[in-house]
Amino acid sequence: MLNVENVTMKFGGLSAVSQLTLDIGKNEVVGLIGPNGAGKTTVFNMLTGIYTPTEGEIKYNDKVINGIKPHKISSMGIARTFQNIRLFSSLTVGDNVRISHTNKTDYNLAEALLRLPRFFKAEAALDEKVHSLLALFNLYEKREEKARNLSYGEQRRLEIVRALATDPKLLLLDEPAAGMNPAETHDLMNLIGRLRDEFDVSILLIEHDMKLVMGICDRINVLNFGKKIASGNPYEIRNNEEVIKAYLGEKGGEGTAKNA
Repeated sequence: MLNVENVTMKFGGLSAVSQLTLDIGKNEVVGLIGPNGAGKTTVFNMLTGIYTPTEGEIKYNDKVINGIKPHKISSMGIARTFQNIRLFSSLTVGDNVRISHTNKTDYNLAEALLRLPRFFKAEAALDEKVHSLLALFNLYEKREEKARNLSYGEQRRLEIVRALATDPKLLLLDEPAAGMNPAETHDLMNLIGRLRDEFDVSILLIEHDMKLVMGICDRINVLNFGKKIASGNPYEIRNNEEVIKAYLGEKGGEGTAKNA
């Protein structure tokens, strides 16, 4: 589904990412881990069109997406969450999800202004979808709440719901467990598995909580100073000496990694 081939991102004389190669297949959950400043979020920004790689090629379903605008990439089926929560805080929980579906509305401006039957049919279908997604993430009862009134963990979940509302086939999660307590993180791990199975979506995950990463990912890529130093299944990564030295520490990936 996704092929990243020898991608480099330079800012002036600094290479934030250097000669990165990785791939994601259908219905895979793939981890991208490493110390702070390793280049993980820069990778996400290249995949979603915020940055255009200095070198290399990014292909999504065999189509080169280098330089394509973020809204076009979203319409192609790639969605993301952010390391720093970026909800519309003054809108309701429900409207935060509804607004993500505006590029897929099945009526035109005239039909909306005149309140023609197709408008009401499309809006009813959208309401059903929004309510279903919110229920899956235990947010249905708060659909009329302002987003800013949610707890931190709830806001994290709402970001994932908003991304899912765009009907992605590839979902990029940037530290989804940040700020969550252990119980919330455990629930999130189970939920990510359900997303793959029930929504037929592949997931690329940045996360510092190694219990979550090792428990849910099929494969893991490790970055250090912008370069990939390892790739493999959780067992291989947990026992890779270079990864232990650069990131995991002596515990080999249990709990939260050092430098997180």
